[in-house]
Amino acid sequence: MIEADKRYDNDNKARGVKSLVVKVNNLVKRYGELIALDHFNLAVNEGEIFGLLGPNGSGKTTAINCILALLKYDKGTIEVFGQTMSPDASSIKQEIGIIMQNVAVFNELTVRENINYFCGLYISDKQRRAALVEEAIEFVGLHDFRKFYPRKLSGGLLRRLNIACGIAHQPKLIILDEPTVAVDPQSRNNILEGIQKLNRRGATIIYTSHYMEEVEQICTRIAIMDRGKIIAIGTKDELKSMINAGEKISAEIYALAAVHIDKLKQLPYISLLEYHDPILLIKSERGKNNLGAVLEYFRAENIPYGRIYCEQPTLNDVFLEITGKQLRD
Repeated sequence: MIEADKRYDNDNKARGVKSLVVKVNNLVKRYGELIALDHFNLAVNEGEIFGLLGPNGSGKTTAINCILALLKYDKGTIEVFGQTMSPDASSIKQEIGIIMQNVAVFNELTVRENINYFCGLYISDKQRRAALVEEAIEFVGLHDFRKFYPRKLSGGLLRRLNIACGIAHQPKLIILDEPTVAVDPQSRNNILEGIQKLNRRGATIIYTSHYMEEVEQICTRIAIMDRGKIIAIGTKDELKSMINAGEKISAEIYALAAVHIDKLKQLPYISLLEYHDPILLIKSERGKNNLGAVLEYFRAENIPYGRIYCEQPTLNDVFLEITGKQLRD
């Protein structure tokens, strides 16, 4: 079986097919009676920015900690770079960068000293390490803050320092867990652009976030997990095709008569209609020219309207339909 897998990988490489960087098969993790991961499967290809989404308590953090060999699990297998992952797999861990949600730097060290310390966990050669530290400082835009201590940095700069500490050794696999929490829009945009640059430089990235627009913006493929397992996976367009939602149409119409509201509700492509004078909100089914049909109705009935907006389904719509709208702990 091992020889067959090797031949399969070699054939894929010969055809230009990307190899698997992370392969998780049938993973089970229990905390007493609680099943945190329920036969969890995951495959991340080389060169992807892979989004991992899920509501609170879905098992995302547990899955990541198992992949990093920080947690023992009850059943299943984990391979990273084609090798079995284990707590003592130092050669694999050398190629992984980790940026977790909570900023983890030393307040007693400057920006440069922090990056140098974390890079030193992987790179022993001082000359090479010095070059990598300088490159990381420039990459995240902290050149003017290199001698600052963390307590003097804003939230956005702290996040960028946290990223620099995780990527200075130039890992092939980078795991980012909520890297843009509580930062301003400018810093968030800078961080997202940096992640895309890392990917263009050859890094494979696993990205978790509760900001759906971020995932939709940068991720090449996305998995939605709930209750310890993957329940949907694909590109953003493939995920959107899984639900029956079409456009959301918002029109400004003053004093819309009740008879027109009733007629609009009866149209076959309308799934939801709400009117709060002067805003008419229509949610429609997938796969029809719904905006054109609505405008045609307005013209046929001589209904005057002002501003009108049409919005396609978002990843957030997919997430809520698949996982439900109930609040999670």
